Amino acid sequence: MRPLTPPARNPYWRFLLAGFRGQSAYPLATLAGLVANATFGVLKGSIMGAAVESSGGELAGYTAGSMAVFVWLGQGLLGSVNLWGGSDLQTRIKSGDVAVDFLRPVSVQASHVLTDVGKGLFGLLPRGLPSVLIGVAIGGMVLPSDPSAYALGLISLLLGIAISHACIYAVGTSGFWLVESRGVAVFYMSFSGLFAGLYTPIYLFPDWLLTLALLTPFPSMMQLPVDVLSGQVTGTGAWQHLGVQALWLAIVLAVGHLTTRAGRRRLEVQGG
Repeated sequence: MRPLTPPARNPYWRFLLAGFRGQSAYPLATLAGLVANATFGVLKGSIMGAAVESSGGELAGYTAGSMAVFVWLGQGLLGSVNLWGGSDLQTRIKSGDVAVDFLRPVSVQASHVLTDVGKGLFGLLPRGLPSVLIGVAIGGMVLPSDPSAYALGLISLLLGIAISHACIYAVGTSGFWLVESRGVAVFYMSFSGLFAGLYTPIYLFPDWLLTLALLTPFPSMMQLPVDVLSGQVTGTGAWQHLGVQALWLAIVLAVGHLTTRAGRRRLEVQGG
C-alpha cells in the first residue's frame, strides 16, 4: 500500500497554502476591499431595508432583521467568492505559459483552482469577518442562535467558494479556442452576480427568473451559503442546499476537466 503523503509535502496542499499566503501580500488592497464592502453594505442595507418596510415588514419571507443578515453576509463573501470572470489561467493561455503548467507532474486544473480557493479563504479573515462585525454593530444584523447553522454554514461556505473558483477556471479554458476570452468573462460576470444573489435575494425574482437561476450553479456560490449560515434555512432544507452545492461542484469540476483535456490536445496541435 502506498504511504500517505504528509500535508506539508503534498503539492496540492501547497497550492492551497500558496494562494492563502500570496493574497496576504496585499494589505492595502485588502483594506480598500473592506472599506468598499462596508460602504456598499450600508447603502444596500438601507435600500433593502426600505423595500421590506414598504412591503409591510416582510418581503419574500425576509424581515428587516433577516434581510440585514443577507446583506452583510453577502458583503462578507465578496472577497472570497469570485463572480467577476477573470483568472490567471486566461493570462497564461494567452501568453502560452500554460504549456509550462502542462509539463508539471500535477493537475493543471487542481493547481489553479486550489490556489484561487486559498486566496478566497484568506479573504474571509480581513474582509469577511470584519464585514459581519460591522453588520452586527451598525447594520441591524442578528446572528443565528442555533449552533448547527454555523457548522453547516461553514461547509456550505467552503463549497460556495470552491464552486465559484471552479467555474472561473472552466470559463478561463475558453481561451484555448478563442484569441481573446475577455468577452466570455464579461458575459459570465453579467449573469453570475444577478443569479448568485449579489444584489438581492433570488427569492424576490419572478417565478420564471427564479427557476432559471436555480438551473445554474450561481446560487450555490452565495445565496445558498447565506441561507444556511444565516439560519434562514435549517434542518432538511439546509442539507438539501449542501447536496445541491456538492452536485454543482462535481459538475463544474467535470466540465473543467474535459475542457482542459480538449484544450491540451489543441495546444499541442498548435505547437504550444
